[in-house]
Amino acid sequence: MSPQQKAGLLAEALPYIRAYRGKTLVIRFGGNAMADPDLKAGFARDVALLRLVGMKPIVVHGGGWRVDQLMQQMGIEVRRHHGIRVTDEPTLTVIEMALGELNQELAGLINRHGGRAVGLDGQDGAFIRARKRTIENGDDGAPDLGFVGDVEAIDTGLIDLLLERNFIPVIMPIGVGADGTAYHINSDLLAGRLARALQAEKLVLMTNVPGVYGRDGKIAYIVRASELEALLRDEIVQGGMRPRAHAALQAVREGVRSVHIIDGGVPSALLLEVLTVEGVGTAVRPDSGPHFIDDSRAYLLAQ
Repeated sequence: MSPQQKAGLLAEALPYIRAYRGKTLVIRFGGNAMADPDLKAGFARDVALLRLVGMKPIVVHGGGWRVDQLMQQMGIEVRRHHGIRVTDEPTLTVIEMALGELNQELAGLINRHGGRAVGLDGQDGAFIRARKRTIENGDDGAPDLGFVGDVEAIDTGLIDLLLERNFIPVIMPIGVGADGTAYHINSDLLAGRLARALQAEKLVLMTNVPGVYGRDGKIAYIVRASELEALLRDEIVQGGMRPRAHAALQAVREGVRSVHIIDGGVPSALLLEVLTVEGVGTAVRPDSGPHFIDDSRAYLLAQ
């Protein structure tokens, strides 16, 4: 790439930096990118860069692959029901151990690149209140899911305070019940709920696939909320993408300006999605308001 081409890329990012300066971005980090040291280090660098140019990133991370590794090493059976990990007390201990290790590592990597990351879980100040997830009626023979939780409420005061002081919250998906019981929460759902509570500018969901596929079998680079709802209703969106699509749909209908579903296996996918017109995944936007990428140049330059 010539110096002129590099300069062109930097210039392309300028209107996005202007538009999103001071805005909150909730980023769910997980999948294969967490297991690849180079991708993980690159993600940490990119998060630090977004903070240093004036945005307010918040990271919510998963780590199911590491939990599975530790459970196998410790001889604990991995049990799932409809894709949900059955979490008894020994399993919860392993989950907290694995997520805590990853949380500390990720915060350290961000700090190494000039960010000011702070590792958190929902038990800190009880800011993520959770309740036990129950099985839907009619699911005969379903096991007790144990310490699997849903988000009941989020007290954003702690997050607001950290953002005001230019810190980057790095959150592991553990919530706490009214009686002090810890619960493991799906990181996609937690990220979506946090983005809605903060009325975030963007929610970014990093996955192991390029994005949402449309009816033609190709990646849908821009999709409106009503279009995504139809894809879900007609079961065009399947498998592990369904909970992420539901999280995206609920977020844009409750105040989040846009949701991005991207492949974390692409180096610097976060920067490419946030700071370039083309992006690298699917952008979900509300049915009303600015037409995101379609109107991005006019919208961003008008800010």
